[in-house]
Amino acid sequence: MKKFIPLVLRLIVAIILIQTLRYKFTAHPDSIYIFEKVGLEPYGRIGIGVLELVAGILLLIPKTVWAGAILTLGIIGGAIVMHLTQIGIEVKNDGGLLFFTAIFTFILSGILLYMNRLKVPFFK
Repeated sequence: MKKFIPLVLRLIVAIILIQTLRYKFTAHPDSIYIFEKVGLEPYGRIGIGVLELVAGILLLIPKTVWAGAILTLGIIGGAIVMHLTQIGIEVKNDGGLLFFTAIFTFILSGILLYMNRLKVPFFK
């Protein structure tokens, strides 16, 4: 059971990160809208998509969970700041789903980093 919970948390965060890639990489109108609103379309959309893909993969590899968690905290932290300063909590009548998913992902990533803190090379 002790190893089951971290695995589930890793899978949840990785799935959230990876499932959003189809919107970024296929230039979905909602994704374009969001990135135009913050002035990062199209390079920011694609670049952040690549970083999310890397973070998702790092989270799935046991030795690199800490790196995936740190990368996810940075990416999602930026998304939360953008929601609070430029985009708004509710995007195109989504009821705040994107924002609250970002908060949830940020919290889980923080928990994962804490659980793997002793594996971080520069914390030893």
